Amino acid sequence: MTCPPRILVLPPRLTASARTLRATALRRGLRIVEATASAVPKGLGRPGWAGWAEGIGCAGSDGHAVHLHAGPSFADVVAPTLGIALLEAPADWLARLPRTLTRRDIRAMTIGEAYRLRRPAFVKSPNDKSIPALVYADGSRLPGPDAVDPATVVLVSDVMTFSVEYRLHLLDGTVHAAGQYAEAGRLRLGPPDGGALAFGRDVLAAAGESLPSAIVVDVGRDDEGRWAVIEANAAWASGCYSADPDRALETVLRAAGPATALSPHDRAFVR
Repeated sequence: MTCPPRILVLPPRLTASARTLRATALRRGLRIVEATASAVPKGLGRPGWAGWAEGIGCAGSDGHAVHLHAGPSFADVVAPTLGIALLEAPADWLARLPRTLTRRDIRAMTIGEAYRLRRPAFVKSPNDKSIPALVYADGSRLPGPDAVDPATVVLVSDVMTFSVEYRLHLLDGTVHAAGQYAEAGRLRLGPPDGGALAFGRDVLAAAGESLPSAIVVDVGRDDEGRWAVIEANAAWASGCYSADPDRALETVLRAAGPATALSPHDRAFVR
């Protein structure tokens, strides 16, 4: 059986960005494997997925790289079965950035500690959406211990409003692709701004070594014209919005590829 050199695995339900990346991957000669709703066992059990993964055929054999673009729930079950290493930023990466890059106080703490907050704060999960990313009036409004393990790490930051927001696909220490995705808090797609690209290079110069070789970083400008890092996201789970799809795909392929191909640098950033 002859297989194409690379395979891109996709989840059952595709976002607009995933459809764009699928079309781009097909044009570039990748084989696409999509899970169907009927192929997903109830509860996403690992044993069921093992049988489904075997249906990919020669995926994972010598010379045939398997990659993935999907949300964390799908990826966490499928990636180990397929030998895919998922790259992401450290959970406390945003909190460790200098104030000159964030323009606000950001702390990594357990949600149990965050329950004691007595002021409005923006709270989110570092690398998934298990905690809704919202401004909470105080810690009592967070999901309780009956819903979330109190030891779960969250990022707690001062509330900051951005007038315009950009997504930067970073690859090998460069801003490889970029595009605007929001304005005044609402979805608004557009080309990359020169200021956003320059700020992205500043972030890489200051903190690039603390990131994997492929990652997405969102940045924004406030009403006073100050640039700040909004957050880092795994490229394999991020939309490409208005970024060049070929370049966005290249970032995704690096961010979720064969574990056997990991560089020494990236081994520290596997999910």
